[in-house]
Amino acid sequence: METIIERITINSEVSHGKPSIRNMRFTVAQLLELLAAGMTHEEILEDYPYLEQEDIYACLLFAARMANVKSIIPLVAA
Repeated sequence: METIIERITINSEVSHGKPSIRNMRFTVAQLLELLAAGMTHEEILEDYPYLEQEDIYACLLFAARMANVKSIIPLVAA
C-alpha cells in the first residue's frame, strides 16, 4: 500500500532533481505556488487533469515536513 508522501519523487532525470509529483515534470513548488496564488483544489485539478487530489495532499505534507527541519537558512529577497 502506497503512503501519500511516496507520490513525491526526486529523480535527477526529472526537473533537474527538484521534488516532483509522481515522477512527472510538475514540481512540488509549482503546485504550492498555485495554492499560494489562491487557486482551489478543484481549479487545479480542472486545469491539470493528470493531477489527482492525493497529489495536492502529498505536496502539502511534503511542504509541512520541509518546514519542520531543525535549521533554516534565511531567504534573501531578490
